[in-house]
Amino acid sequence: MATTTPRSTTKGRKTLQTAVDTNPHSYDRTDPFSAINALRKLLDLLASRIGGCQYKPTPDEHKLSLHLLTIMEPFIGLSPSRRTLTRQPTEILDAIALHVDSKRDLLALALSCHRMYDVISPRHYEYRVICAKVSSVGLWNHLIINRSLARNIRSLEVIDERSSKPLVLPSDITATDTDLESSDDELAMPSKQERYLTSLRSFNWSCNNSPISIDSVWATLMKCQTICDVIISDNLIFGPYTPDKATKATKPKSGPVIQLPGLKAIALKSTRHVFGSTKTPELARISGMVTSCPNLEFLDIGYDHRQGQGQQLPAADDFFLCSRWPSLRSLSLTNFCCSSAHSLEAASIFLGAHVNLEVLHLDLPLDRSTTGGPNLDLPPNSLPKLRELRCGRTIATAILSCPTDSPRPLEVIKGIKLSGSVWDQPFLTSLAACGVTVKRFELAGWNIIDDIRRLVDCVPKLTWLEVSKRTSEARSQPSICRNEGSGKAATPGSVATNVTEWATVFAPLAELTTFIGVKFLYEVSTLTLSTSSPTSLSPSELSRVRKNERVAGVLGNKCPKLRRLDHWEDAEGRVIVLSRDGNEVRWEVKRLKV
Repeated sequence: MATTTPRSTTKGRKTLQTAVDTNPHSYDRTDPFSAINALRKLLDLLASRIGGCQYKPTPDEHKLSLHLLTIMEPFIGLSPSRRTLTRQPTEILDAIALHVDSKRDLLALALSCHRMYDVISPRHYEYRVICAKVSSVGLWNHLIINRSLARNIRSLEVIDERSSKPLVLPSDITATDTDLESSDDELAMPSKQERYLTSLRSFNWSCNNSPISIDSVWATLMKCQTICDVIISDNLIFGPYTPDKATKATKPKSGPVIQLPGLKAIALKSTRHVFGSTKTPELARISGMVTSCPNLEFLDIGYDHRQGQGQQLPAADDFFLCSRWPSLRSLSLTNFCCSSAHSLEAASIFLGAHVNLEVLHLDLPLDRSTTGGPNLDLPPNSLPKLRELRCGRTIATAILSCPTDSPRPLEVIKGIKLSGSVWDQPFLTSLAACGVTVKRFELAGWNIIDDIRRLVDCVPKLTWLEVSKRTSEARSQPSICRNEGSGKAATPGSVATNVTEWATVFAPLAELTTFIGVKFLYEVSTLTLSTSSPTSLSPSELSRVRKNERVAGVLGNKCPKLRRLDHWEDAEGRVIVLSRDGNEVRWEVKRLKV
């Protein structure tokens, strides 16, 4: 601890001044009296020095004096301190609000005082999220005239002209589009904002019927360096691509190619509309778009295949060969194909290169196990961090059988179809080797109940099991799921009567809490559920309630942790919940939280 102990001569005698501690941390900020005393001692000390050192503080003393003044300043004077936020210039307050992205945080800041409200309400709160159409000429004209307001937009969504989604526009925009507001170039209106949307974070383009070129839209986004999330739903992104014309808008006349280093998530999808669709879709345009985003973490590309219209699936050969993102964590590719064995090799190298992938949704028609065709051949230690997998049976087998130095933290598997044939065995064998960590399994199809039994033996730690619907080969088997008192096959949506057999299948799953795909309980009206007295029920309703109680008892005894079952009606947002009251198992209907 530094101290100053001077000696001075006053009227012929030596006096020793009181030492002053020059460490600023030694003074309490809430005690102004101690700060005043310390500053007084420091000034007396400076006056007592001899010669040229008088009134010349050392660097530590100068630093201490400024610190003591900051402690005393809030307590000096009859009025409160003038250094408050509300007394700042309007430009400073506007710049402060510009750094707040969330509308919820903006509202909290605006409610702090009237001054902040007067700045945030007209300029920021209604401009954070904008949802408009290309024909919203009033909005584009308003943003062009008020360029300082355009930079306040964080989320911009351009919807289809036929969409019934409500628009989200600032309230101070004129509702009508007159000739004076129109500049006769509405189709180029969004491109004018490329110089003003300097703070845009999220962009959503869902305008499939617009004659605006998707290349022009992407060229505009390339100038928004702050953008983090992009969603484009347009058939034109899968259409014919001419790189020479497109690169003129994205490449500068001199210097390096423009990139979007802040873009972390991008979703590119087609629509069900016919406008802009082609019979020979390709990924050339998409490959050029995503390669300009070197730091992607989430990538979702989906093509809506229309069966019966002679459309082909887009080939992902060049995509797998040239695309690399070191930070990619989630990848979803829907309805793509690999045209040759070389493209399968490129896909294997692609998956092996992305070691940080945690979520993989891969929809490729590679189920060639029955014909002995080529398949994925992943290099060792591929996908070591994979947590969720959705793909076909053949791809899943290739991934699960790929050796790794440490077990994968795989918890979710979706999209698998079990046919009940010998071709299921390679998948089940590879699943049994690493199925201890799997907690959730969603089947895309199954044949007989033995398929479920073999699956359960491979994943003993399941907590969520969804079996979906059976394949067409199993609909003629009456022993699996049949109507009460008949030997005919059950119609879709009917109640399974072999509850004991299903409960035996679930018995090894000690941690199972949710089962979806088979209905076990009979339909009961809402009036019956609200009636506590059984004497007021009709014989048919009373019979169904008692059957449901027996079913709940069988399932509850075999699966102690089972809680959620299917409701007897589809798409109603309701589930059957099992609860226990001592040794008795009860059931009730509850709504899902969406």
